[in-house]
Amino acid sequence: MAYTFNGGIHVEEYKNTRRCRIEDFTPVRPVAIPLQQHIGVPCEPLVAPGDTVTIGQKIGDVKAGLGCPVHASVSGTVKEIAERPTTGGSIVRSIVIENDGQNTLCPDLTPYRGRLSDATTEEIISIIREAGITGMGGASFPTYAKVESALGKVDKIIVNCAECEPFITANHRLLLEKPAYVINGVKILLKALGVHTAWLAVEDNKLDAISKLEELTAESNMIEVKVMKTKYPQGDERQLIYALTGEELPAGKLPADIGAVIFNAETCAAIFRAFAHGMPLVKRVVTVDGDCIRHPRNLMVPIGTSFEDIIEFCGGFSRNPKKIIAGGPMMGQAQWDIHTPVVKGTSAILLFSNRFDKRKNADETCIRCGKCVRNCPMHLMPNYIAQYSRIGDHENAEKYGAMSCVECGSCSYNCPGGVEIVQYIRMAKATIRAEQKKLAAASANQSKEK
Repeated sequence: MAYTFNGGIHVEEYKNTRRCRIEDFTPVRPVAIPLQQHIGVPCEPLVAPGDTVTIGQKIGDVKAGLGCPVHASVSGTVKEIAERPTTGGSIVRSIVIENDGQNTLCPDLTPYRGRLSDATTEEIISIIREAGITGMGGASFPTYAKVESALGKVDKIIVNCAECEPFITANHRLLLEKPAYVINGVKILLKALGVHTAWLAVEDNKLDAISKLEELTAESNMIEVKVMKTKYPQGDERQLIYALTGEELPAGKLPADIGAVIFNAETCAAIFRAFAHGMPLVKRVVTVDGDCIRHPRNLMVPIGTSFEDIIEFCGGFSRNPKKIIAGGPMMGQAQWDIHTPVVKGTSAILLFSNRFDKRKNADETCIRCGKCVRNCPMHLMPNYIAQYSRIGDHENAEKYGAMSCVECGSCSYNCPGGVEIVQYIRMAKATIRAEQKKLAAASANQSKEK
């Protein structure tokens, strides 16, 4: 029996690229590597315009606080350090590198020389940090910090291989083509955390990947493949935990609070590359798809490559897109600049025409059907939260659990009244966070005055 959770929805999968092998892509134009691709403090540049850099060379790092370094993804010359757009919609200081096409590796790259059994937790955490690895499922939380925060609190690792968003097949192809990288990354994490249980959670629409993983883990007494029912948003950490353990993660709590820690499949592969080859996170798999791209593909893309270069490599537009999205169609972010670069959390670039616009007219009307309530995986009342947000009553929006919303978009997807429910909830959350920040600052100032 496949594991599942309460609520959620069934969406058209559109896994058009599931048979497209991962192709290496080398940009010919300059790459722009943002100095903030993670939750935490932005990096400070370690290079200057005119400097020569090589692949894997550290070019930015955080002096203090939460964060992790960034590395050159191509070899060449630093052209400038300038403000550039990034996928989140903000303008971020970025290091622009003129690609020399030589693909010269940094001479300082060294794999871990000892045996995994001899590695200490501190050594593994240091390798993960120095490799600049963040959560590659989209959250971009520094992985070394997640490992540190889970030490002594967890008894199991859950590897999120669900990839429940429509269109995206980057993780699926990784599991088919490099399953040993993922499994070996899991073994490194098991050693670092000192635990003996890891579950590879894969949806049952990836039976070929499940078969490969089961074959490779058949003799392991620590790593087990867990087959999940295909349903959205199965990949959300709360839904994964409930499906596999039957435990609900309370609002405001982390998976570690109930004994689990979750890593994305590609994050695990990146950990193995750093440990075994000394290569930091300089590339990632990106699915390129949608009804406006001429040749959909899965590509291994250097960080900092512009969307424009990738679209050109895939044959360009087959028609003018109405929307370009970084990530999945349910939780991804619409882009306003085609020169936006791929970052560590970019799993897909999707190009859509009007055909994929679910809104039929500009009139938004809640018809009290209750579909959003029935489908909400967090068991909220999205209709009420959205209505309070629309009239600016953020106090009541918060009371109805706005901050517990995971923004999966299930409510908007199935709304027959065309209400952009999740967008209203996002607006409420942003306002609530701003108010909380203001109150915290005022409280801190009062404490100083005393």
